[in-house]
Amino acid sequence: MFKVRLFFLATAFFVAGGTSFAQDAVIGYVKTVQGDAAIVVGGKAIKAEPATPVQIGNVLKTGKAGSMGVTFKDNTIMSLGPDTEITVDEYLFAPGKGDLKLSASMTKGSLNYVSGIIAKLKPEAISLKTPTGTIGVRGTHFLTKVEAEQ
Repeated sequence: MFKVRLFFLATAFFVAGGTSFAQDAVIGYVKTVQGDAAIVVGGKAIKAEPATPVQIGNVLKTGKAGSMGVTFKDNTIMSLGPDTEITVDEYLFAPGKGDLKLSASMTKGSLNYVSGIIAKLKPEAISLKTPTGTIGVRGTHFLTKVEAEQ
């Protein structure tokens, strides 16, 4: 009985805490990690590992020798190369309602992007902002590299 209470208390604490990952707010998961990679949640870096949840507003970050693969609910795949930083700004995936959107901002690094269902149903709903412009996704796959500002 004590273990069950402890579990419920721990669960309530984790869900109520600032770094909670409420199931309905999860938009994807880390699938692969090599080297140094983290998910920054509210300014706090959490070591990225396979199955780490991703939410709107999270910063996906890799170190100089790191890489990370993330799969979103609509099967969009983002593969981050070394020294990359991407913020997930917006994500809507409710195809039955027509609510579809994926918007992210990339400040540095390299990204291999493979479109999921959102881009297939509503290509104009995908955008990637970079320091020098915005990429509108109209195909199914692209690679990009953003040099860090000096």
